Amino acid sequence: MHDVRIGLLIAQSGSAGLWAPSAEACGRMAVQEINRNSGILKRHIDLCVIDAGATAQSAAMAAKQAVDEQRVSGIVTMIPSYARESVANVTSDRVPLVYTPQFEGFAPERNVMTTGETSEELIAPAIRWLTERKGARRFFLCGNDYIWPRSSLRIARELIRRAGGLVTGELYVPVGVHDYDKILDRIKTTRSDAVFPYFLGSDSIAFNRAFCEVGLSPGVLRFTSAIDETIVYGLREHETENIFVSSAYFASIRSRNNGAFLERYHTAYGDSPPPANAFGQSCYEGIYSLAAMVEEAGSFDTRLLKQVFGRTPQQKTARGNDATHIVGRRHPVHVARIDGYEFSILNGL
Repeated sequence: MHDVRIGLLIAQSGSAGLWAPSAEACGRMAVQEINRNSGILKRHIDLCVIDAGATAQSAAMAAKQAVDEQRVSGIVTMIPSYARESVANVTSDRVPLVYTPQFEGFAPERNVMTTGETSEELIAPAIRWLTERKGARRFFLCGNDYIWPRSSLRIARELIRRAGGLVTGELYVPVGVHDYDKILDRIKTTRSDAVFPYFLGSDSIAFNRAFCEVGLSPGVLRFTSAIDETIVYGLREHETENIFVSSAYFASIRSRNNGAFLERYHTAYGDSPPPANAFGQSCYEGIYSLAAMVEEAGSFDTRLLKQVFGRTPQQKTARGNDATHIVGRRHPVHVARIDGYEFSILNGL
């Protein structure tokens, strides 16, 4: 029986490229584990790592080549949401598409199966924590100019209003543009208590460095779900002052599942692998999700997979719960404070 090819579509360049090493490492580890347990439908998995590039066009071209030439049976992808529609148009009804990262909360594209947390799930507990515990009332919103930051911060604006807060301003810059002078000036002049910076990958590193260079970090809180361990390691220790982050996965989560996951991860890749983080780990979970759905449906047919999506038993993952997970069940969201390079978890919601 022939091997089954699964594509892992990730950006290996551009602002999102910094997550490529951890995404590939987590994806390969998932495939190795599944293959040790008889693969998918008793077929060995051959993982094809596909470079999505930095644009929607390059991602679509890469996905088309994977389907037409590499003959992949399914694609698991961790790409920015500006590229999701273009890729979905290529895969269409031909092969299943599992989209793994956190996202704005709606994926109108046909046949996209999402496994990541939504912006509302990630932002709501943080606003509650910042207003109740830190007394924040004045919030400035900023980020890259595309669907994920704009939609996420539109949700944040409404949640802030409900919490009795005030949005003092909202500004965006294109992906890859690191001129933040206007944003930083507005943060200063509006006397904002907290800033929600939603920048992609390496842009987030550039913004947070600039934020600290103008002396804002001691007096202005920063919250985002767009910072993970990979981004933090790109900052100097003092540049993480007063940063709060929400996520369903941190490497610092203390649970039996995560301890076992990290042990396997370090066994596979040694003492200095790419840092474990939510974006990379989502690829691990995405491959397991696709495998579980295919096993349940007995096929890679997208119509059959949609019938079982959201109710298929899945093996334990690295997330915080020790109970067996179900594809589609929501994981607890944690709010954490960054202490130097460590994520100190403040709650689990």
